[in-house]
Amino acid sequence: MNIHVAALQKKPLPEQTDGGVSAFAVDVLDGLARAQKQVPPKYFYDAAGSDLFEQITVLPEYYPTRTELGILRRRGADIAALLPKRAALVEFGAGATTKVRLLLRDCDIAAYVPVDISKDFLQSQADKLRRDFPHLSVHPLAADFTQAFELPDEVAGCPKVGFFPGSTLGNFEPQEASQFLRRAADSLGAGAMMILGVDLEKDEKILHDAYNDAAGVTAKFNLNLMTRMNRELGGNFDLSSFQHRAIYNRDQHRIEMHLISRRPQMVRVCGHTVAFRAGESIHTENSYKYSIKRLYELARRSGWTPQESWTDAEQMFSVHALRAA
Repeated sequence: MNIHVAALQKKPLPEQTDGGVSAFAVDVLDGLARAQKQVPPKYFYDAAGSDLFEQITVLPEYYPTRTELGILRRRGADIAALLPKRAALVEFGAGATTKVRLLLRDCDIAAYVPVDISKDFLQSQADKLRRDFPHLSVHPLAADFTQAFELPDEVAGCPKVGFFPGSTLGNFEPQEASQFLRRAADSLGAGAMMILGVDLEKDEKILHDAYNDAAGVTAKFNLNLMTRMNRELGGNFDLSSFQHRAIYNRDQHRIEMHLISRRPQMVRVCGHTVAFRAGESIHTENSYKYSIKRLYELARRSGWTPQESWTDAEQMFSVHALRAA
């Protein structure tokens, strides 16, 4: 992959009606001005992106979701034995409720606080959960879970359990992952528990196929970021002139997702002009893969003490119980 440096012509940021500037616009313009263009992966998850990701989770090549679900089904009683009774379960980056339903089935949970940036998707999932678990107190919180946030007053008196499945931790740079875990410990409080899903290192072909699926759903998911920039930031990205590609960076232990320009082109977004050369990419996501040893080291230096870990028979994925120090 050839990465080229391209110029970003600076102009004033577009203002919103309240006189401010959207975080999306700021992050996009900052990322596209860098030598290696990038856009934070949290912006994948508008309504269309959230739906596409749910489609990804059931693809035959995409092992993480079904493998993690298998661990949660088999180890539900073991997980429940480690958690406090009548706890408030706080899910960071809540998506579809498939995984949390397994914890609700096996564990003594009094309240559920799903936290997610996609407000509409969050509310629809919360409504379904209220219908199926009528005695559960559900308090959806539309917020950026990577930043500090306050829990609802309704769960102040409950012991806290964090839930961060899907190996989303791997989307953070190692330093960012440590910062996230520290903020989570602060939000949940001393003695809180965390149930954490983490993808493990494995054969590179398995990783390549998981992020370059034959049906092209991951490509649509990646390209939807440009659809969102066109819709919300006045962009004119031509999706047919960009190509999805995911590669494994062995030295960094991570999958990298890119959108690669097929030709030299100029793109408008937020009233700015961005130049691309053929082969230049926007780096949209990393997915770090961990060994259990490296995950434990990360947890300990981030304010958490490992309590227990579970994996599948093939050592593809792992689920960890951590306690806030």
